[in-house]
Amino acid sequence: MKKLIITSLLIVLFLFPAIAQRRIVNLPDIPGYVTLKCDFHMHTVFSDGNVWPLNRVAEAYREGLDAISITDHIELTPKKDYIPVDLNAAWKISQNAAKEGNLILVHGAEITRSMPPGHLNALFLTDASTLTGDSVYNVIENAVKQGAFIQWNHPGWKSQQPDGIPRMYNIHYRLLKNGLLNGIEFGNDTEYYPLVLTFCKKYNLAVMCNSDNHGIMSETFALPEYTHRPMTLVFARERSHDSLKEAMFAGRTLAYTGDIIAGKEEYAKSFFNQCISVGKPYFENDKNIYFEITNKSDVPFFLVNGPSGAPGSITLAANRITRVVLSKKVTVPLVYDVKNVMTGENEVLKAELKY
Repeated sequence: MKKLIITSLLIVLFLFPAIAQRRIVNLPDIPGYVTLKCDFHMHTVFSDGNVWPLNRVAEAYREGLDAISITDHIELTPKKDYIPVDLNAAWKISQNAAKEGNLILVHGAEITRSMPPGHLNALFLTDASTLTGDSVYNVIENAVKQGAFIQWNHPGWKSQQPDGIPRMYNIHYRLLKNGLLNGIEFGNDTEYYPLVLTFCKKYNLAVMCNSDNHGIMSETFALPEYTHRPMTLVFARERSHDSLKEAMFAGRTLAYTGDIIAGKEEYAKSFFNQCISVGKPYFENDKNIYFEITNKSDVPFFLVNGPSGAPGSITLAANRITRVVLSKKVTVPLVYDVKNVMTGENEVLKAELKY
């Protein structure tokens, strides 16, 4: 293990030069909270991933994230003939680099079982090496005794659910009854599962979204097809480890995958309202009023089903100003459906625009 630590120190010097640049991610805070950009599901060579733990830290730093968790599999260590099995290794190796990069590093691991219950991440652990044993329920209990947040991963993953539809089984209901399940992944890698919003709303769970990356992040989510990795937006009272944890247990989250924002309406609405601003009319003639809408975020918004006399649809491009021409016969506020902001399995956010 000493050789691994020495290697880690050499790698961190390479990955984190004296001067490093970090991307600015425009995802605004909401009233009373700071928006933390997080990825709580990824792998390294200590399970079935292909990169060293410090690469995960360096990637997150460059991409402008606030918090990550490396969640190597407890039960899956395919490189054990070449790399010593240490279920806390990624955490040990990454701690100092995360501090140097001003990243919140959450100690995590993935409990890897067949369905049911499937795969679950245990976040905010103290010792992942204790999460072994035949009984998955006992393993989850052990994680919770450490203060862990339990996240159900990719519930519609076709390797475990061939039709891609998430289903709750008896063990999930048992976990819920005993307070041992805290969140579910709406988004995982490039997939997302609308039914998860129904589960999270019904059982008051956090809506999660993560990359589940095993390779090199910039290759998996390469430009121009992808502008960002999947992430969970956590609304915390401050940018700290403890505040992050409190917010997640309170369910103050949104999923962000592709151009989709998904989660509970109260947070989706507040987030949308902070992303855009509607300017006062700057010109009018006998028939029309002209005004502009500014989208200050990296998320484009697709407004549809507009009222008569207003544009039927409006695309608010990311970090752009959009001109709108409105008939004088139309009264404000204008009500639109925001097509890519999901608040339920078959529901989207209704937004009011007023100047």
